[in-house]
Amino acid sequence: MSNLLIHSMSEFSDLILGSLTLAGARNIVEIGAEFGGMSQLLADHAAAAGGCLTSIDPAPQPEFVEWACTAPGVTHLAAASLDIMHNLRDVDAWVIDGDHNYYTVLRELEAADAVGTRDGKPLLAFLHDVSWPAARRDMYYAPDRIPAEHRHPHTFGAGTMLGRAELVPGQGFRGEAGWAMANHSGGPRNGVLTAIEDFLEAARAAGRELAWAHVPAVFGLGIVFDASAPWSGAVATLVAPFHDSALLAAMELNRLRNYLKVIEWQDRAA
Repeated sequence: MSNLLIHSMSEFSDLILGSLTLAGARNIVEIGAEFGGMSQLLADHAAAAGGCLTSIDPAPQPEFVEWACTAPGVTHLAAASLDIMHNLRDVDAWVIDGDHNYYTVLRELEAADAVGTRDGKPLLAFLHDVSWPAARRDMYYAPDRIPAEHRHPHTFGAGTMLGRAELVPGQGFRGEAGWAMANHSGGPRNGVLTAIEDFLEAARAAGRELAWAHVPAVFGLGIVFDASAPWSGAVATLVAPFHDSALLAAMELNRLRNYLKVIEWQDRAA
């Protein structure tokens, strides 16, 4: 399926790399390694800018580990993001594509913002999976890492379908043993987009000027950035044509219907 249907954050590389260039970003932190996709593009950008790429992933693919050990300017940290983000220094931009749930994403944004505030760096963060299916439904790669009071009832091997709040055992978009999904969608403290919205609301209530763009394609790209940064106008001009695009949203809905149909065919053939 991965060879037939696009799913990678690298599909947004023109927007991400273009924004990094406009912001003069040199040192980049990636949460969630994507070998063969975004990681190598970010490493190339950082090297050309005279900076470095730090990739945080507790259990990446072996190919990524082998590559990271030899790639100039690349550091792999085999740890959970929330355990080590506060130790990082001089970060110009964050690419967040790790555990797609409210608890983790909210705290990753808070940690990224705190690191930038401490070091005098304006916030620039790119987040994947801000649209269906994780926008309003938590996904857990390692549920035990999420405190019980922040973890929704969830199921491995059950999938989600467009327009349905409940999971469907053995059908739809699912991770089998790879990840679990919350049994229900919607409601408070559930999903990636909900986490971003709550982060933005709290920051703005505290007087922060943060801008937000949502590109509704390939599971959704979110861009959060400091509206007071000297480069913010240029980044806004680059991403604004794609923000909440009705055309992109319609194309994504069509893509997802095809995506789910391919999964259905594969399930029938299994």
